[in-house]
Amino acid sequence: MNILGLDLGSSSVKAGIVRDGRIIGSLARAAYPTHFDGPKVEVDPAKVLKAVAHAIADLGPAARRVDAIGLSVMAPAWIAMDRAGKPLTPIVTHQDRRSIQIARDLEARVGKQRFLNIAGNRPFPGGISITTLAWYAKHEPQIIRNADLIGHLNTFLHRQFTGQRVIDPSNASFTGLYETLKLGSWSEELCQAAGVSPAKLPQIIPADRIPGSITLPAAHRFGVTEGTPVMTGMIDTGAALMLFDPRPGQLLNVSGSTDVLCLCTRHPRPHENLLTRALGIGRLWLSVGTLAAAGSAITWARDQFFRDLSTDDYYRLLANLARKSKHQPDPTVIFEPYLAGERTSIEQKQASFTNLTLATTREDMLMSIIDALAKASGARLALLKSRGVRIRPTVFVSGGAAGALHQVLYRDWPGHWRFKSETEASLRGLSRITPRPI
Repeated sequence: MNILGLDLGSSSVKAGIVRDGRIIGSLARAAYPTHFDGPKVEVDPAKVLKAVAHAIADLGPAARRVDAIGLSVMAPAWIAMDRAGKPLTPIVTHQDRRSIQIARDLEARVGKQRFLNIAGNRPFPGGISITTLAWYAKHEPQIIRNADLIGHLNTFLHRQFTGQRVIDPSNASFTGLYETLKLGSWSEELCQAAGVSPAKLPQIIPADRIPGSITLPAAHRFGVTEGTPVMTGMIDTGAALMLFDPRPGQLLNVSGSTDVLCLCTRHPRPHENLLTRALGIGRLWLSVGTLAAAGSAITWARDQFFRDLSTDDYYRLLANLARKSKHQPDPTVIFEPYLAGERTSIEQKQASFTNLTLATTREDMLMSIIDALAKASGARLALLKSRGVRIRPTVFVSGGAAGALHQVLYRDWPGHWRFKSETEASLRGLSRITPRPI
């Protein structure tokens, strides 16, 4: 079965024809910008749709001959729409931090443990999109009143492709409105706390189901065939795990600007410093630990301190310092690795260097970044181990920064591990999903 895979991240969409875990032919990519305005982080929905059409067009006629369409999306990527599916808001991404006070208020209203027991997560600003919804309900109430449909990026794409009102359990988990731990329904208690009627929320459909097919207007707009089935879609890390046949105890590390470490389990055990979500297919969940700035921290250090080095020379230096730091005492310079804040915290931390002196070199500063990321990665592994799941020794790795970060992120992992790296795992994983009727 040939699947037209669409993998939408924070800066671009990748499109490819995938079958049996392989990309058939060429891979197409079209970019769209993420707009940063203080704590607000948004993407223009019109530019996303334009990029999707361009990427599909670059695949040529093969895109019109597929058996189904699969969606892999960043999450949360929150958006409100009118009755016709027209956006009323930008797409608000997981990096958005405008809703810190809203998050405090929600947790005080519901109760920290109560919220965690229902949604599986605390209401992290931007990272759990109930906070964005409640922010609009307070500051832009007319938008929420006028909204006919509120959901995530796959909800928006389905509205454009098929006219349907759907979301999958993985994205629903990151709304903070869903009964994640029992794969239930929208929580009336949490909806009331956020100020939204469940009638404005999409139907929760498993990621492998086919809730609708390409409409005639969508066929003309996006260059695909009318009537092509479209699966509900799922979060990109879940799609990547599908490439490897998800099983309890399996670790997946998606390593890029943000580093995401996922543990697959049959028995979710929420923790206030982890993200807990449904896989989206079957009765499996993921416990997720994130480093909000991992690859981006390494890139930032190069841009600020090592512009004179070539890319190859810089990453050779990075590898040498990573090996060196493993065998020496803690560095004098200390770095707090929060250049992009912290996804599992309501009170947002900021990055800083301490113990700088006139003798401090740029290599010392890079060493402190390496040390901070390595320690944070090791602590994250220990937290996942505490969830009571026997972890398998093979770690599947994907993402653009996987190679460069390998010696940094696994430096402090105790024991023996095998790492299996795959490229374009989210896109290729879509081909492992068997489309099923509702």
